Amino acid sequence: MPTILHEFDWPDRVVVGTVGQPGSRTFYLQVRSGAQIVSIALEKQQSALLADSIDEILDQLMSTEGNPFSVPTSTPVELVDNEPLEQPVEEDFRTGTMTLGWDPSTVQIVIEAFPIVVVDEDDIGDDLLDVVDAATVDPEQMLLLRIPVGTARAFAKRTHEVVGAGRPLCPLCGDPIDPDGHDCVLRDEP
Repeated sequence: MPTILHEFDWPDRVVVGTVGQPGSRTFYLQVRSGAQIVSIALEKQQSALLADSIDEILDQLMSTEGNPFSVPTSTPVELVDNEPLEQPVEEDFRTGTMTLGWDPSTVQIVIEAFPIVVVDEDDIGDDLLDVVDAATVDPEQMLLLRIPVGTARAFAKRTHEVVGAGRPLCPLCGDPIDPDGHDCVLRDEP
């Protein structure tokens, strides 16, 4: 079966948002172009790493002599998007592998997202049970997203804010504090 490609070259909107309460939130990367909306589920750590990596690429490009790509140092005000995810949120797939790149010909960040690969043990040999390369398995779906540098900077900023908006962290142990309290393992130590 051929891969369903969700491709966005110049999307109208690209954001990370959540559904649910802190402690049990589901993170989504949502992209819209016209009436086409794709929502893929991410782990919180994937969201944070994606934002960090985008900032890192943009900072490297910005430090290039003469900043030939006009990479902004901060989020352009006109690109700030604090609106919630577009409803209803319908998960197209849960993200496994992601790649991130740069296309100098279009001056865009390129994000590829692939679903988690589930392999039936009966379909592979015994010597391959421990290692399954996602690149060798044709995914059912794939997201290919290209966003300009200003949009990428705004996306990374919002993503950092969404990730940071979860439960507060305990100042002693660093674990999240639930609304009904927290049993800190370090509080009882001498």
